Amino acid sequence: MDVTAIKQRFEIIGTSPLLDRALDIAAQVAATDLSVLVTGETGVGKEFIPKIIHVNSARKHGNYFAVNCGAIPEGTIDSELFGHRKGSFTGAHEDRMGYFEVADGGTLFLDEVAELPLSTQVRLLRALETGEFIRVGSSKVQKTDVRVIAATNINLPHAIKSGKFREDLYYRLNTVPIMVPALRERPGDIHLLFRKFAADFAEKYKMPVIRLTDEARNLLEHYRWPGNVRQLKNVAEQLSVLEQKRLVSAESLQHYLPPDSPLHLPVVYNSEKSGSDDFLSERDILYKILFQLRSEMDEMKQKLVALEEHGPLPAQGQGKMLPHPIHKPLEEEEEEVTEGEILPLEIVEESPDLSLDSLEKELIVKVLRKNKGHRKSTAKELGIAERTLYRKIKEYGIE
Repeated sequence: MDVTAIKQRFEIIGTSPLLDRALDIAAQVAATDLSVLVTGETGVGKEFIPKIIHVNSARKHGNYFAVNCGAIPEGTIDSELFGHRKGSFTGAHEDRMGYFEVADGGTLFLDEVAELPLSTQVRLLRALETGEFIRVGSSKVQKTDVRVIAATNINLPHAIKSGKFREDLYYRLNTVPIMVPALRERPGDIHLLFRKFAADFAEKYKMPVIRLTDEARNLLEHYRWPGNVRQLKNVAEQLSVLEQKRLVSAESLQHYLPPDSPLHLPVVYNSEKSGSDDFLSERDILYKILFQLRSEMDEMKQKLVALEEHGPLPAQGQGKMLPHPIHKPLEEEEEEVTEGEILPLEIVEESPDLSLDSLEKELIVKVLRKNKGHRKSTAKELGIAERTLYRKIKEYGIE
């Protein structure tokens, strides 16, 4: 089965090369009995990969079981996977088959495999290497023929270093690795998925389909989506149910997108053009992130220096704040500027210099140009205080 047929059968939407690569590997490995480790962030849709492998394998007529290892209590996980004998522990009133036994001849999908306790990992390794297992409370060795596919959103090499996951089990599971890309790595698919979800929910709730303005679509595609496809689907459903207007603006959409800490996204990225500049390009977004992080670092440095020199800062309303220890005194750098003053701009050519100062200067100039020199609007767009913007304009000699 080729990638196009797989997408049609499992209703997978997207044209991303990264997604196509993951589906192609799944189709190729299906004809073998190799163990597969599916990795990717939470909400990307890792559960489709084992299903694709199973239905395209010689085991397609056998049983398929998906086990969420993180949802089973540690005290019963061995019993769930390998079964138990009657009387082996309190509550074991009869013999019970485990998943490795009932899935014999089929496929077993172990989701969140990194959540398995170390003792269970030893049992799992033996089952993978020899096809043998022992029920809890029994001494009889049993055989099974199961294709195991595991998935995790945890960095397993890091878990190995911290002693939480066995290295030998990692290499046994990771015979064929398949990485499912995060939603932000396939931005061209975001709006396609949103339209599909919006249409589905419109049919479900018997209401007109929700649509996005150009600015809202731009925001949708620039948001990082920490919850990936699952989060996008939830947002589409919330909009379908809660929004009165069927055409959603960027301002309305932003209420449904929580800030992705620590970068405090999303920000409404305007799609307007100023001259020949596209505001904001993908690189500019990175500049903005660096700009915000630098501002936060400056604030932290100020507090640390103040604590070292003068002790704790006074609470609000209990005294004057100490002057900024990094920059020049405020009386030297601040000048009275009337609200909404228009500042003249010098033309600054884009430079290959990648120092943080040059990137910061370039971003300030671009946002000033976009706001036609309006200081207050520029500061708001950059997410900094107007005073800080004026100081940086003087510092970089922009006026």
